[in-house]
Amino acid sequence: MTDRNSDGNLDLNQLRTFLAVHRAGSITAGARLIGLSQPTVTTQLQALEKRLGYRLFDRLPRGVAATDAAVELAARVAGPLDALGGIVGDTAPAQPITQPPVRLAGPAEMLAVQALPALAPLIAGGVRLNVTAGLSEELLAGLRAGHYDLVVSTVRPRGRAVVAEPLADEEFVLVAAPAIAERIDVARLRAEGPTALTGVPLVSYAADLPILRRYWRHVFGVRLAADAAVVVADLRAVAALVAAGGGISVLPRYLCTARLATGALVALLEPEDPPINTGFLVRRPGATTRPHIDLVHDQLLAVRREW
Repeated sequence: MTDRNSDGNLDLNQLRTFLAVHRAGSITAGARLIGLSQPTVTTQLQALEKRLGYRLFDRLPRGVAATDAAVELAARVAGPLDALGGIVGDTAPAQPITQPPVRLAGPAEMLAVQALPALAPLIAGGVRLNVTAGLSEELLAGLRAGHYDLVVSTVRPRGRAVVAEPLADEEFVLVAAPAIAERIDVARLRAEGPTALTGVPLVSYAADLPILRRYWRHVFGVRLAADAAVVVADLRAVAALVAAGGGISVLPRYLCTARLATGALVALLEPEDPPINTGFLVRRPGATTRPHIDLVHDQLLAVRREW
């Protein structure tokens, strides 16, 4: 690769511009990062796309989304370009540049209870966040497409387009309000399994009872064949309803620790081998050198032991 643009060789300036836009998530923010005007950045991207023969970004109402080809290109060129920049020196303007918001995504409950409180110290230091809540599979697809910088995921991502690091293990607990727990024969529950729960309403995060089914299979060794009395797509709402006596459910321990400590919720069982799910912090390769993304990434990994 050279800076020549009169033949078929790739232009290093165009690649630097592409990488800045890929990392920033928008043409405007990318232009600020490298000290160029927005029209210049647009022109360089168009020239690079013409030279490569494929589209790099899709326009969004706010910012751009990297195509699969762009994600692959960024993974290939980020290391060499960063190394070259370290040799020849940073060509960006010397004045401070406002970092664009870090686009963080994850399950609403993990963000609200764990991730965002842990990031509070960074906000005073100038870090800005744009936070999106959703289902892990959908958010991982958005990460691959360039919509997000970091994703907290409850599922391990597949493929080499992203890098995943273990973040925290969430332990699942079968819980009920004290008034409901008093009506359940816990000794029978331990000895005979879920037959002791017949007639007790189930509260679930989703209609197919994924967390409850996993608990039944792991702890009781049987398939759960029941419908939920209430389905609400927010585990915090599930916890509140169960604490109010609306039924029983299975929840991540981090989400009900306070209520268990005060007695508002009771753990019906404490199995030696409880079901555990590992959460991951996921990012795209080649999108890791923006300082504020690194700060958020490192802070989440630093506090994970407290979760």
